[in-house]
Amino acid sequence: MKSEELQRLTASEPLTLEQEYSMQRSWREDAAKCTFIVLDAEKWQAQLSTTEESCMAGDVNLFLTDLGDPSLGEIEVMIAEPSCRGKGFGTEAVLMMMSYGVTKLGLTKFEAKIGQGNEPSIRMFRKLHFEQVAVSSVFQEVTFRLTVNEHERQWLLEQTSHVEEKCYRDGSLESH
Repeated sequence: MKSEELQRLTASEPLTLEQEYSMQRSWREDAAKCTFIVLDAEKWQAQLSTTEESCMAGDVNLFLTDLGDPSLGEIEVMIAEPSCRGKGFGTEAVLMMMSYGVTKLGLTKFEAKIGQGNEPSIRMFRKLHFEQVAVSSVFQEVTFRLTVNEHERQWLLEQTSHVEEKCYRDGSLESH
């Protein structure tokens, strides 16, 4: 990730190729981390020969960070491809990850830590019913939280009712 803008928005440091591979291995092997790659569906459906790599728009991540509270997940999203920003990709990805967390992992609380200057993400999380619970001037970030009560759960499931889960194995998709 060489974009200075993305590094600023995600509070990230540039990684060497070896560091990137190491991080990807840790994600694959760590049961407390979940990541979904966000694809641009229009590009994906445009041609049969289109590769996933050419359609990648970003990612959405879920961390189970509090061993004392297995119902809490920290969520983050990054839409890296500039042409995909402002089109609802981040909102849809966060909704799908939250639905996964609620239905598959039993999560009932979500936190998002966002850079104070990242207004698009702040607006998005507020639109998704998150409330600001803390501000860290040291880290220059705002923490948002959502507690998923029955009303929020029903709203979330309605927002993601069109989603169809598919397994991805050996380069092919299998319906669930």
